[in-house]
Amino acid sequence: MTDEVDLPDLTAEGTRGGQALLTGDGPQEAEPKRSAQDLEAVFDVPVTVSAVLGKSSMEVSQLLKLGKGTIVELDRKVGEAIDIYVNDRLVARGEVVLVEERLGVTMTEIIKAGQS
Repeated sequence: MTDEVDLPDLTAEGTRGGQALLTGDGPQEAEPKRSAQDLEAVFDVPVTVSAVLGKSSMEVSQLLKLGKGTIVELDRKVGEAIDIYVNDRLVARGEVVLVEERLGVTMTEIIKAGQS
């Protein structure tokens, strides 16, 4: 496994003069290639990852009646993509997969900021 991962260019095509997305300044000099090593300072920052199969709302009285074997109907259909959140922010959609008798998630779509 290698630590050399190409990171995306932070300039937007179609902006005037290829202005940088982060600074809003004019064209910048060519920067050296970035790698995963550049992010080493944040490697140990904990994040919470959630895979949401669907949602349902109910009254507290209904919630208290739930027991083992109770079926709760969700707002999604079988086979529909699930939402993947990182720190309560939608970042991707994916599918549930079985990995050595455990459930996992395969990301099928990355959600860009403001696209949800």
